[in-house]
Amino acid sequence: MRLNPLGAGPQGRSGARFVRWIVGALIALVALFVFLPFAVVPNGHRGIRLTFGSASDEVLAEGLHWRTPLMQTVYKMPVLIERSETESEAASRDLQRVRTQVVLNFHVDPKQVVRVYRTIGEFDNIEPRIIDPTVQEAMKAVTALFTAEELVTKRPEVSDRIRFAVNNRLQRHGIVVDEFAITNFKFSESFDQAIEAKTVAEQQKLKAERDLARIQVEAEQKVAEAKGLAESQKLNAEAQAVALQAQRAAVTPELIELRRVEAQLEAIKRWDGHLPTVSGGATPLLNLDAETLQRGRVGQ
Repeated sequence: MRLNPLGAGPQGRSGARFVRWIVGALIALVALFVFLPFAVVPNGHRGIRLTFGSASDEVLAEGLHWRTPLMQTVYKMPVLIERSETESEAASRDLQRVRTQVVLNFHVDPKQVVRVYRTIGEFDNIEPRIIDPTVQEAMKAVTALFTAEELVTKRPEVSDRIRFAVNNRLQRHGIVVDEFAITNFKFSESFDQAIEAKTVAEQQKLKAERDLARIQVEAEQKVAEAKGLAESQKLNAEAQAVALQAQRAAVTPELIELRRVEAQLEAIKRWDGHLPTVSGGATPLLNLDAETLQRGRVGQ
């Protein structure tokens, strides 16, 4: 029994036709793409019309654009905001090694995409050829102007200076800086320990100054309280002296005689009319005159 070779039977011929159909469809798609008389520039891009590789001066906006098949192609340059992260090591003004990490947001100026393509090439070349060297050079130049401690304490000023230098250089290449930020300063381990020790010493000094100020305030309060108490006692003594002086001035012979008479009258009122009985001695005599006794009887 002989087997039919592949494709000799009805099923083989059907499979061969399917393969030829697929191949033909792919060829048609490639031909359509190659000979298609228009190109589409998507959102967030600008088109550069290339005629046999030479860039024309016209910037193609987003949308549909005509081109000459086989002769012209359209390169789509992104103009959206991109993110670039760069790390650089430099020396500070006091010769400390500082590793700086920055983040840069940028975009290609839509009006200068043709110049960017002619000088730099495709978009993927921008970061390694332009941005990284520019940022590293700016960070080294600015870092050398500050001490290691100032890089931390004056961080906003350092960031502004680096951004200014980076922006000026990138603008010459048609690249716009949107945001720039220093994400990290990293120093040597010995310098970090020295900074920590200095910080602890400053905190202890501040604590001692606060304690001294508190003690001084408490001492001043005690002195003020003592002065207030002494002044109060002085005023009280003066008031008592004035009162005694007034009392002395008010005591007259007439007042003394009045008080003596009042005392005698009070004694008469309390007397029950009987003389006290005293054994073994003489009868006590009361030194009362007739006028006093008479007033006493009348008062009863």
